Amino acid sequence: MLRIKELVKRYGEEKAVLKNLNLEVPGESVVSIIGASGAGKSTLLRCINRLVEPSSGSIELNGTELTKLEGKALRLARRRIGMVFQGFNLIDRLTVMENVQSGRLGYLPAWRAVTRNYPQEDIDRAFHLMERVGIAHYANKRADELSGGERQRVGVVRALMQEPEILLADEPTASLDPKTSRQIMELLRALASELHLPVLINIHNVNEAKEYTQRIVGMRFGRIIFDGEPTDLNNDAMDEIYAGVPAEERGGAESSTHLREVAAR
Repeated sequence: MLRIKELVKRYGEEKAVLKNLNLEVPGESVVSIIGASGAGKSTLLRCINRLVEPSSGSIELNGTELTKLEGKALRLARRRIGMVFQGFNLIDRLTVMENVQSGRLGYLPAWRAVTRNYPQEDIDRAFHLMERVGIAHYANKRADELSGGERQRVGVVRALMQEPEILLADEPTASLDPKTSRQIMELLRALASELHLPVLINIHNVNEAKEYTQRIVGMRFGRIIFDGEPTDLNNDAMDEIYAGVPAEERGGAESSTHLREVAAR
């Protein structure tokens, strides 16, 4: 269970990017976060894994208060938080297997990491996960030789190698074509069920959020203004979340105003 209470993030004296935000994500749920650029979606995810330091508030993962941790305790906690990035964040000159094994660095002594002397059980787990997502045959191929969808699958496996208690995905389909995007979203949904993982996805494509996630959180100006099932995300809610944003920039969803205009033609 991820439990966030009164989370605030501000940069210097500027207005807060996150404003007293409250959110709970239970196990095995797939939750998407939608909103216009600048809503605070990516900042929220980065506060959870402490890539960005919260200004105040509480972030608790399965009973551990993450905002209080420092040093070794923080490093150990980060092992429990898997992260899938929009830009893949792979090391291009390394093989798929080597990139995947980087997800185990938090568990290995330094000499194993430097010499790339991975335990057999980690190699076996990597092959199992790569087989599951369809990239096992690329194990010895360099990362820069893969397509975007294949690279993102490597990123997913790398995150799962951490044996995380939650999986965060920051715009995981933004760099992919529509067909590959659907495949990645389907994969994340299936893995959440198979591995009993809560998955929190920051996503631009509202249609994908409605199709592949069980719950949608809508953000605007650092606040949550919608939290419900995909069927509850009606046109009025969309207009509130994306107020002032043209329909064509809403990630595939149209405003009620636009729909009424179409109906009147």
